[in-house]
Amino acid sequence: MQHSRSRQGDRRNQLAAIAAELFRARGYHGVGINDIAAAAGITGPALYRHFADKQAVLAYVLLSGVRDIEVETTTALSSLEKPSGLQVDRLLNRIATASVERREVAALWRWEGKHLAAQDQREIGKRSSTILTAWAKVLLEIRPELAATDAELLCWAALSVFGSVSVHHTTVARRRFVQLLSELAKRVLSADLPPASDVPSRVPALGIGTPPSRREQLLSAATDLFRQHGFHDVSMEDIGAAAGIAGPSVYRHFASKASLIHAIARRAADRLTLGADEVLRDSSDEREALRRLVSSYVQTLTGSGELVVSFSIDGVNLADKERAERVSVQRDYVARWVNLLRAIQPALSPREAKIIVHAALTIANDLVRTRRLNARPNLPAELETLLRAVLQLA
Repeated sequence: MQHSRSRQGDRRNQLAAIAAELFRARGYHGVGINDIAAAAGITGPALYRHFADKQAVLAYVLLSGVRDIEVETTTALSSLEKPSGLQVDRLLNRIATASVERREVAALWRWEGKHLAAQDQREIGKRSSTILTAWAKVLLEIRPELAATDAELLCWAALSVFGSVSVHHTTVARRRFVQLLSELAKRVLSADLPPASDVPSRVPALGIGTPPSRREQLLSAATDLFRQHGFHDVSMEDIGAAAGIAGPSVYRHFASKASLIHAIARRAADRLTLGADEVLRDSSDEREALRRLVSSYVQTLTGSGELVVSFSIDGVNLADKERAERVSVQRDYVARWVNLLRAIQPALSPREAKIIVHAALTIANDLVRTRRLNARPNLPAELETLLRAVLQLA
């Protein structure tokens, strides 16, 4: 009987691993039970012997990933009586190893957790909080000058470093990959956050000019709704109502929700591109350019919801041309960061530089979308500090 249960558990793990890769490649909504079954070489009904539905598969994948991090955390932190730098190094190495070996789990945890049942979301949230609390406790022992909330921020940022492996396919030798991720996380945990007095003052709106066009109103309404509720939980009627028009009238301006979010993503990309063009044109050297590029990115990310909303476009059924255009713009933008970083640190290989850049960008992207953190009044200045620490620009 025990042997039979073990084989069933192994089979569930195999099916979950196959599903995880499909979810990562196509998004949760782009994968059906029959797709998972076909990739595993079985029928749909055979898959139902192991999982009740697609949601149960996703829950199994994510919960097993969180448990792995729990185990690694417990093992590392129980090895010494008093927290120390050595203990932190062991923890970072263990988590980095797990991230490199299971990149698909990191991706799903970051992007697809919202599709879980409420009970599973609470369970993952509870376990994640327990992990972060344990990390923050150790960090406070080593850096007692930190406020508890600042220690939590740094630990979330370190977790984002490990999660960054899910947003790209770049790789290096496994040992070097683990070493690099561990070092980047350590830079984050060692960062000195800026004082609250560095909060930039907001420029008040002048309240002049012509009223926005109907298209602008729709883009603004859609951006707010997509950010609050997610793409799939917002209808064209919701967008029309928020803009003060009937739902069917939205179609005079946009053919579909997909075309709306594509327009939002294109606008965000244009903001980034224009900001980068200005930085490269006006900077005196590569180091200054990269520092200013960090500032430009954070300002775009925190100043408008468009860039945050554009992150959810991966689960949207876009036309091939639109998707190819988006990928091309992203690659070009990241390449600018990579080229500047390599000019400053020529010993880095192109792949290593790309891994570092993605880690920096992921920290900003994650923390802005983390409810426990995105209300911090000094968050823009803190994000710039963390990104510069990862890039060694401090």
